[in-house]
Amino acid sequence: MSTDRFTLLNGAGQPQGSGPRYIAIGPPAHPRMILKRFASLALLASFAAASFAQQQDPSTIGKLESLLYHIDRMYVDDVNKQQLVDAAIVRMLEELDPHSIYIPKEDLEEVNEPLKGNFEGVGIQFNIIRDTIYVVDAIPGGPSERLGIRAGDRVLTIDGENSAGVGFKNNDVMKRLRGKKGTKVAVTIARRGEAAPLDFSITRDKIPIYSVEASYMAAPHVGYIKVSRFSATTMKEFREKLDELKAMGMQDLVLDLQGNGGGYLRTAIEMADEFLGAQKLIVYTAGRTSPREDTFATSEGRFEKGRLVVLVDEGSASASEIVSGAMQDWDRGIIVGRRSFGKGLVQRPVMLPDGSAVRLTVSRYYTPSGRCIQKSYEDGLEAYRHEKSERLSHGELTSADSIHLQDTVRFYTMNKRVVYGGGGIMPDVFVAIDTTLSSDYFGQLVRKGILNTFALSYVDKHRDELLRKYAGVQQFATNYLVDDLLLDALDAQARTEGVAQDTEGMQRSKALIALRLKALLARDLWDTSAYWQVINADNPVDRSFQRALEVLADDTFQRLGMGR
Repeated sequence: MSTDRFTLLNGAGQPQGSGPRYIAIGPPAHPRMILKRFASLALLASFAAASFAQQQDPSTIGKLESLLYHIDRMYVDDVNKQQLVDAAIVRMLEELDPHSIYIPKEDLEEVNEPLKGNFEGVGIQFNIIRDTIYVVDAIPGGPSERLGIRAGDRVLTIDGENSAGVGFKNNDVMKRLRGKKGTKVAVTIARRGEAAPLDFSITRDKIPIYSVEASYMAAPHVGYIKVSRFSATTMKEFREKLDELKAMGMQDLVLDLQGNGGGYLRTAIEMADEFLGAQKLIVYTAGRTSPREDTFATSEGRFEKGRLVVLVDEGSASASEIVSGAMQDWDRGIIVGRRSFGKGLVQRPVMLPDGSAVRLTVSRYYTPSGRCIQKSYEDGLEAYRHEKSERLSHGELTSADSIHLQDTVRFYTMNKRVVYGGGGIMPDVFVAIDTTLSSDYFGQLVRKGILNTFALSYVDKHRDELLRKYAGVQQFATNYLVDDLLLDALDAQARTEGVAQDTEGMQRSKALIALRLKALLARDLWDTSAYWQVINADNPVDRSFQRALEVLADDTFQRLGMGR
């Protein structure tokens, strides 16, 4: 199969939190850009798209061109024709399916950056805390890291312009620090322990966006890799981490695809190929104008023998479902977690004459057993968007008995186990989430970024002390205790930022708050991998990781007919 490597499988996506952001990467603007003011003129959608098509219906085009002409000549008020056409394109695509989307020219580069795997800028992650820009991390190998800029540094000026105490937002910082490779930006840094500010001249460069967020030895002979997206650089990162873990004695692997909303089809195929033997079908695609195309594994997989557990949840979509579906159908690995998102549609980018683009659904994909796991969108776009949250209200996330499959047609794995399509990948081992620890108080700490900013400030003050006491992440994860004194300080900080004291909420969510805070401290001391190492060690809400280790230790593989 000669699939275009830029074929897209973005699905569920991830909620934008209040954590650090990469310079030059803000929260992606929603690509649909629904302009409600012009929604009543949605009829023009067919004009906007059809005029770019190679094969057109002359009577339709003439009709719509005529309407646009008369609006321009006769309408009572001035009309922004470009805005009108954009709104019409958006409305038309909504009539097709939930994943065909319009991306305006000005948003195209930003939307594509996470999948390209790099951007051009200075290479730092940052947070704005009390009107001050704090460096959360200098990306390894980037221009800032090479100059010695480090976590905890505070940015005072950018190109001579004061950046502290002036109300800068994330976008303000990114506009000033991003830029073409080879251009320079001057920053002044305040660093704890330094009597005077430090001046740096940073030459912008290509900065990697890592999609492998964590990798470490989770237990003797058991490796763990978390992949957050399927980008152009994912497989290079993945293979490097896989080789590192094998060199450390890894025999079995936990592959974490929880919350992974998708990416490139080719990347998903290449990842599945690492686990499957030669000539095993990985996926096939088919559409109205796209004949069936099969893709088979090659003979070059790096991990075809060891036992594999794949973690999925309601945020695992498209490319994640291709990998987990292939592993399940071939009985190559055990799927642990909750039902995945359910996106079985494939998009291709279509460029429009003004530099904007459409990601157009061109086919469906099917797992090796023949399953299409696309969930229904017959009830409309809003119902489709809210389906994930409705799983919680219907009890599906807390009880496997509450799951109602949309497709009751049976398919069979290699070992003749029954699996189903339509609505996502059903795990082999279900893991409920515990909602009893959640509270409005915890939600406010997360949404307002208070946990993040408190952790960063604490590490800034105690970095040297903590690094002297804890030699590495494992020692920190095992021995560091978030005590009541630290939680009281967090609560006091929350009150200064407008969160009312809530003793009941704090008590209810205490274990969850303490774990999240500890993980953020680890991230600020080391890296994102440290964050997940702490979270996974004792997650009171979602025990999927712990269940994966149990599956590798008990007889589950034998019961399902899977050996080493």
